[in-house]
Amino acid sequence: MLGLQEAGFSLVRAVALVGYSRASWYRHQQPAGERAPITPHTERVQPHALSGAERAAVLAHLAREEFADLSVRQVFVRVLDEGIYLGSLRSWYRIARAAGASGDRRRLASHPSRAIPQLAADGPVQVWSWDITRIGCAGYRSALHLYVIEDVFSRKCVGWRLEPVEKDELAVALVADAITAHGAPHTLHADGGPSMTSGAMKTYLFEQHITHSRSRPRVSNDNPFSEALFKTVKYDLSYPERFEDLQQARAWFTGFFAVYNGQHRHSGLNDYTPDDVHNGTWRAIQIARQATLDAYYHAKPGRHRQPPRVQAPPGVVHINPPRPQPELSQAA
Repeated sequence: MLGLQEAGFSLVRAVALVGYSRASWYRHQQPAGERAPITPHTERVQPHALSGAERAAVLAHLAREEFADLSVRQVFVRVLDEGIYLGSLRSWYRIARAAGASGDRRRLASHPSRAIPQLAADGPVQVWSWDITRIGCAGYRSALHLYVIEDVFSRKCVGWRLEPVEKDELAVALVADAITAHGAPHTLHADGGPSMTSGAMKTYLFEQHITHSRSRPRVSNDNPFSEALFKTVKYDLSYPERFEDLQQARAWFTGFFAVYNGQHRHSGLNDYTPDDVHNGTWRAIQIARQATLDAYYHAKPGRHRQPPRVQAPPGVVHINPPRPQPELSQAA
């Protein structure tokens, strides 16, 4: 560049010949000095920021007894009406959020956390699960109520009834009929519905020496077996969109639960029926299935890497199985 200028070329002509920007040339001839480090915005000092005393005054107003159920905006305006101004509404919200006082400021009842229900059954008539679901019916303004009790170990429906209303007396009668037919379990598990937690139900279970187990509020998987059974009911291919009347609905559920208990091969039971597991007849079925598989394996052994085995039903069924505790390494 200097050689071109010495040869008589102007600076504009010289930078054009070499394809260089004139602004870049000037900038590189006078490099900028060292810049001061940039201070992060959060660390910058705002001379007009609220002082600690002013922030404390804002929080004191938010904590006043008469303002306990009011929003930050409501408190701000009412304090302003008292002739006090400590900062903008945005500043009030920022101070409240930093102090954890910007959410729902109403007095809310606090309840202790409920223990996780952990139940186990290694045989039938030990743990029962029950619930109530709604069934649409054209003959009634409101839905019908389907009460169902299920044995957790065998998945057998040990009792059900379909009624136009939900009543404590009907629920107690259903449990009593199931106990008469199958015996009494040591635990009856349900969610927190009114019929499940009624005084009549608690009194009856206490008299029968049956433990009353409840799901936690808003925890759907605390009562998984009843929920799964209701899904099986309503996803059945023959389930109508709406029953015509109570008699038709009762007739349909009578047939459904007979088929479910005696013919439905349940995937959770390794494809045995609830009746098979409840009555113990699954062992003979397992032997027969194994004999069929053994005969096929001996006829065509090349189709299997190892002899196929028929699984037994689960030996223990849990509601919220206990989590394995991590092993603590012991110092040498």
